[in-house]
Amino acid sequence: MTIRIGIAGITGRMGQLLSVEAATAGAAVSGGTSRSNPDLAALAAASDAVIDFTNAATVLASAEIMAASGKAWILGTSGLSAADEEAAGQAAKRIPVVYAANFSAGVNLVLALAERMGAALPAADYDAEIVEMHHRQKVDAPSGTAIGMGRAVAKGRGVRLDDVIESGRQGHTGARKTGAIGFAALRGGQVVGEHSLIFAAGSEHIVLTHRAFDRRTFAAGAVRAALWAVSRPPGLYSMMDVLEIE
Repeated sequence: MTIRIGIAGITGRMGQLLSVEAATAGAAVSGGTSRSNPDLAALAAASDAVIDFTNAATVLASAEIMAASGKAWILGTSGLSAADEEAAGQAAKRIPVVYAANFSAGVNLVLALAERMGAALPAADYDAEIVEMHHRQKVDAPSGTAIGMGRAVAKGRGVRLDDVIESGRQGHTGARKTGAIGFAALRGGQVVGEHSLIFAAGSEHIVLTHRAFDRRTFAAGAVRAALWAVSRPPGLYSMMDVLEIE
């Protein structure tokens, strides 16, 4: 049976790439929402899975609509608040939800390594800093992928990122706090996405870097997640689950 994939924001740059990747993967594109046709409920009814890379402002409403639809929801929108993430979690009690900061296979391997490095490199000796750069149109900072990196390091160290994050330093900030995870966000040009995780000790630096050159890698990963999710029970999944990364 051909799987039907709906695309929220189908007329946007990412939506168009998703349409191409879905067709390449052998799925049927069942339609999409746009500013002129925002009916997500109708799209979900005509689909087996909906891929959503739209805007964080729509997540609360979309979570209710998707939960009621009974269809898989692939959520790649960045800049989500704690309330948005809670709404996605509540929807996952009724439908399969794949929520990821980044759908690139390479980035998710990097996140797995980041957690292991966080566990292996003591916070007292290795300062963790994350530097990311994106195109000048990006509206949120730090990026969702950068936050994902920070959460991975924090998980490896057995702490919550919210308790140790340092972002946007300016002025007389004082000495760096031991155990902090720092973020720097750069914006300019048309950079698709660059992320570097730095562990800096007195005697060595270790740098883990991922560079994306084409948004197609995100689209291909999201379509892969959609095809995977349609046969899964309700639950909140990550791209790690799709890739079977432990």
